[in-house]
Parts: sequence; C-alpha cells; structure tokens
Amino acid sequence: MNLRQVDPKTLVPNPANPRRTKPDAAYEDQLAANIREIGLIQPPIAREIDGRLVIKAGDRRTRACIAAGLATIPVLVIDGDDANHDSMRAFSENIVRAGLGTVDMWRAIEALCGDGWSEDGIATALSLPPRVIKRLKLCGSIHPAILDQMAKGDEPNERDLRTIASASREDQAEAWKKHKPKKTERTSWWELARALTKTRFYARDAEFDAKIAKANGILWEEDLFAQDGQDNRFTTQADAYLNAQHEYLSKKLPKGHVILPLNEQGEPKLPAKATRIYGDKPGKGEIAGRYVNERTGCVETVIYRLPAPKPVAKSKAKGKPTATAVAGAGGSTDEAGDAGDAGEIETAAEFVQTSSRPPVTKEGLKMIGDFQTDALHEALDKVEIDDQTLIALLVLAFAGDNVQVRTGEKIEPGQIYRRRSTIAYPLISGGVLTFDPDTIRTGARAMLKHALCMRDGFGMQSGPVARIAGNEIDADRFLPSMATQEFLSCLSKPEIERIGSASGVLPRPTGKATRAAVVDRFKTERFVYPAANFALSQEELTKLAETQARLAAANDDESDVAIDDEAPDGPTEADEDPEDEPASDEAPEAGSPSQSEQMAAE
Repeated sequence: MNLRQVDPKTLVPNPANPRRTKPDAAYEDQLAANIREIGLIQPPIAREIDGRLVIKAGDRRTRACIAAGLATIPVLVIDGDDANHDSMRAFSENIVRAGLGTVDMWRAIEALCGDGWSEDGIATALSLPPRVIKRLKLCGSIHPAILDQMAKGDEPNERDLRTIASASREDQAEAWKKHKPKKTERTSWWELARALTKTRFYARDAEFDAKIAKANGILWEEDLFAQDGQDNRFTTQADAYLNAQHEYLSKKLPKGHVILPLNEQGEPKLPAKATRIYGDKPGKGEIAGRYVNERTGCVETVIYRLPAPKPVAKSKAKGKPTATAVAGAGGSTDEAGDAGDAGEIETAAEFVQTSSRPPVTKEGLKMIGDFQTDALHEALDKVEIDDQTLIALLVLAFAGDNVQVRTGEKIEPGQIYRRRSTIAYPLISGGVLTFDPDTIRTGARAMLKHALCMRDGFGMQSGPVARIAGNEIDADRFLPSMATQEFLSCLSKPEIERIGSASGVLPRPTGKATRAAVVDRFKTERFVYPAANFALSQEELTKLAETQARLAAANDDESDVAIDDEAPDGPTEADEDPEDEPASDEAPEAGSPSQSEQMAAE
C-alpha cells in the first residue's frame, strides 16, 4: 500500500460499488462544502488495474473533491493478492459506522467555538442550516443529569428539547427527580416537558380551597398586565395545580355526579353505550360526569345518558314483578321479603347500619392501593419468575380495567406517545424482534409494572387481575408495615378494637388510645391489614365463580335464557312441567361482568 497524489478526475469509479442509488443532492453538497472548507480527511482507496486507478472505497469523496475544485488529492493505492476483499471494503465503509449523538455534536461545536470558529463558519463548513447549530446549542441550557441520559441515545424531539431548555436548571433538576426513568426504561420526554411547561393556571379557575392549595405547595403569582376586576393570580406549577383539582373532585364531588376517567387524548371517557347530552344541567335519567381538563386545568362537566335497563322478570304465578326486582327499582325490602316504599328505611337497625362509619375510609382504601401497587412492583423487580408464568402474567395484565389498546381498526389519529412504546423499543433491534432472553424478561417485567396497578385514581385500577398476579408472585412479603398512625386513623373504632384484640391489645377508653397501643405493639414487628393481602377473599372468589357461571350461560342459545315479558297470568304448558320451572323467582342480575372479571373467571 502506498500513498499517491492524484488528479481526482483520473480515478475510475468502482464498477462494484454497493451504493447503486445516488444519495440526495443535499448530502453531496454537504460533503463538497466540507471538503472545500477544511480539505479531504480520509483518502479514497484504489487499486491499479491495467495502468488505471480504480476506486475500491471512496466514490462519494472523489466526486465531492471534484465538485470542490481540488486539483490533486491523496489516494491510498493497495496491492497484493487480497482483491477478493475489495467488495467487502466498499460495503463495510457504508455499513460499519456510527453517527454522533446530539450531545456529542453539541460538545464538538462548543470545542470548535473555543478554537475560534463562529456559528456561521461551522454551519458553512458542515453545510448545515444555522438553525441546526442553534438547536444543538440548546444543550448548553440542559441539566447535566438530563444530558447524560441523552448521551445514551435516549433523546427528546426538538419541541420537547426547546421546552426543557427554556426552563431553569433548578426547575429541570426538580422535574427530573419525578420523571427520571429506571435503568431498563426510556425517558417519557413529553411528560418531562409538560412538567416544565410554563402554562399559566389561574386561581379563578380553581375549584380547590386555600387548604388544598397549601397542601400541594402551590405558590401564586400576580399577573400585573391582566384586566382589573378579576382574580389575576396564577401559577405555572402544572402538576401541583392539576393534583389539587383532582383532590378537590375526589373529596367534594357534588351529589349525583361521578368522576370520569380520561382517554389517551385527555378527553373524558364515557361508560359503554352512553349517549352524550349537550346542555347545562342534567335532566331526568341523565348523569353529570366531571373531569379535570389537563390542558386548561378547569374542572368541566359532561352530561350523558345510559341506555334503559332491561325489563324486569315477572312472576309466572301471578304475573307481577318479584320482590327483588321491586327492591332493585328503588324500594327497600324487609326481612320477610315485602317491598316497602322507595327510599323508606324499614327498621332502626337498618338506619344505624346505613349511617355507621365503614371499617376502612376511602383514604384508607387509597393507601392500601398504594401499598399493594408498590409491593407488586417490587416483587416484579426482585422475585424469580419462570418464563411461562411471566408471559401468562403479561397477558393477564393487559386484561386490566385500566389498560387501553389501540387496534388496527379505524381510529382517530393523534395518539399521544405513551409509556408502552418506551418499554417496547428495547425489544426491537434493526427492525426485527430480539430473541435475547434477558431483554425479553426485562421488557415483560417493565410492561407488567406499567399495566398492573391498584392505586385509587381515575381509571387506574386493574381490578382482580392485579390481585391474582400479586398473589402468584408472593408480593405480600413486600407490603410495608401498616401499624402507623396515618393508616390506622383510617379504620373505624370497632375495626381498631378487633385488630387490637387479635393482636393481644385490650381496648382502651378511646379509639385514639387503642390506635396508639396497636402502633406500640407492632414497633418491632410488621403488621399487614388483612384486607390488604393480595389473595382474594372467599366472597371475592364466590363472585368470580358467579361471573364464570354467567359467562358460560351467555354461550347458550339466546332463546333458552331470554325473559318472556309477555307471559300470561294463567298457567301454561311450560308451567306444568316441573323441569322447566326456574330455579329462582328473582330477577336476573343487571349488567354484565367487567373485562377483568371475565379474564379472572376464565
């Protein structure tokens, strides 16, 4: 191999060049401009054949040198008997290469600026638009920890990068603590950008009071340029403001209203078969659903109507609705089975039972959901799970009540980039699915953690499938001790006394004293509230069995299970046959099982 100075116009193009499709003219111009500015960096490789130099690697560089007007260029001329490697050399130089990431390009530009290069000079030498250089220089405003994540190849799009770079380093550091991905995950950049978006949320649109605002750490600023005569306080703390609005909805929901979950586009998700009604107030038979508009921060209301319930069954003996059907329509039923007036409370005992405090408050159930979800996620991280169980759990997780699947059917475009994509990307290499067992197991565990949830939120709970999954992988042992004042204060006095008696703690004069004694009893031991265990109770197992029976019955011929609403009062041929007599006079249970109940029952 020897180096020669050669006129590039005398070089013969490679007849076996693997790049048969000519590159875009912009790339050709970029290479020519770069060579014109700083010269040729890597000489082409050629082989002398019949007195002529035939290019074996570097056709683009040669054409760029001619376009740049260079009279001579250095060329590496190879010799020897390894001509059979020439095709591989030409192919390798187009394949075995790695481009610079955004962070490395920014660092290189900073180094060039330190050497006296201007931004315009860099743009000219690299044949890049000046806006690209300015975009790369946004990295200089990025928090170092975020830059380290970007350097790994996990980069945001340009819009999210501008949003992040426009925030202060302190705000970036605070947001990164909340949205920093785990080792095997990719960053959800849109969530990080949203947390740093300086959208103004005004106090006049807030439903929550000062107490909730203080609890969420909301700090108000005054808009001095706004119109007088209105509350012009605002905050840019998007997450805190939205959390406060959600907290208000969960605690002070008006009577007769329901909280609606949101779909992936941030729009309210109505129940199945519900019809939206446009109006200011709900009418008879209509329901008002409330939700937080995450774009504006306002609590908004949607009115909808559910389809009419199925007709109730009639007693074939008398042609009258059964007692259970009457009670279900609004009336109450006494111990003898007689139906009372709608809304009537039959006995004093029933009144006491209705108005007494439940064993666990709503806040307590929310804490249990948090405990269970954290324990389930920790178990998915640490417990050894065989592949068959892992795949089965993964399938089960996607039957959760909180999982939405976008199919190939005709749906509206504009879906928001979701967490599932960041989990799925590591399983793809070069456009095909990886078969690395460790990568697949890591992705399966991450997807399970993403899907399975028991937190008390807006459409977040997976339902029974999460409990079954947690029980399968023994997530109970990751539950924290619940013998704390914070959790035990969510239990009623009778429930605290029952727990104390079971633990050898005698009841105290007050519920507060009993709680303190239970906390002291479990100072050195772990206490898990029985209802927080993952295993389904006998009552829940019975309900699943009933669901399974309903699913099996649903597969029968419709005519065999249909209710004859026009049955005559007198006896019929079917009535005289005892084998055709129904097992119960009660009306069939209204509604159909949820998706999670179906999967769990199966």
